[in-house]
Amino acid sequence: MIKSKFSIKDLENLSGIKAHTIRIWEKRYGLLTPDRTDTNIRTYDLEALQKILNISYLRNAGIKISAIAELSSEDIEIQVRNFAERNNKNDHAIQELKLAMVNFDQQMFQRIYQSSLDEFGFSGVFYNLFVPFLEELGYLWQSKTINLAHEHFISHLIKQKVLINLEKLQYQKPHNQEQVYILFLPENEMHDLGLLFLNYELLKKGCNTIYLGASMMLESLPFFKNKEAKPTFITYITVQPTEKQLPSFLKQFDKKVSNGDDVELWVLGHLAQKIKDKDLKPNQLVFRGISDVIGKIPDLVIKA
Repeated sequence: MIKSKFSIKDLENLSGIKAHTIRIWEKRYGLLTPDRTDTNIRTYDLEALQKILNISYLRNAGIKISAIAELSSEDIEIQVRNFAERNNKNDHAIQELKLAMVNFDQQMFQRIYQSSLDEFGFSGVFYNLFVPFLEELGYLWQSKTINLAHEHFISHLIKQKVLINLEKLQYQKPHNQEQVYILFLPENEMHDLGLLFLNYELLKKGCNTIYLGASMMLESLPFFKNKEAKPTFITYITVQPTEKQLPSFLKQFDKKVSNGDDVELWVLGHLAQKIKDKDLKPNQLVFRGISDVIGKIPDLVIKA
């Protein structure tokens, strides 16, 4: 079911404007006119959500709230479009993605995606639009502003775009067949968007990759050590293993996969940043993001 009523906390979480500030603006400027429940609790409709997202965008662009308050809803939308054309389109596109998600609107998602793709190319869309949006998505889900259906809906649409672009590259012959990158997610880890995009970036740069996907058991990985190409294993940790389980995961990889050989493990993802230096073996590296991984591979660095 499409979410059509929002609390003031929902508006805060989606727009980044504090609830007490929204209340002040309602009283001082009449910017929003909420409905009230029988217990006098504010509720807002989709139109109010869109308006507060637009106001947030203009505020971030440096427009004073007193000036915004003098504009009609239609004029606010015009100002947002004008600023987006001249300045940071990404911020506006992220706000629109939120609306597409809340409305389960596939056509709106496609319009936003295509507009960004035409300007930035797919890598630009992922880094500049999808990555910051997905970072906000996690918070919106944790704060219960959206539910699991919203997260699955928008994540599936983004994943579709990654797969479409990935297919264009995955059958090309790699430039270097002496090195292979084995991409996998740990057991019980299912969040594969980041790893899929990393596979896309590696293939685009001519790397030899093998993508194994979600929930791989470590016992299956030593197989790749006995091939002609030297393997580097890359994993992306979002949920599993948990922070407490990370030292054990690294120790198990060293025991079951490396087993005394000089085999590297590269680790990315939100939980990867929780790894302590003392728990890392010399052949285990933590990266802050995908661009750092690309920079680690000398023959992939694009020269100006």
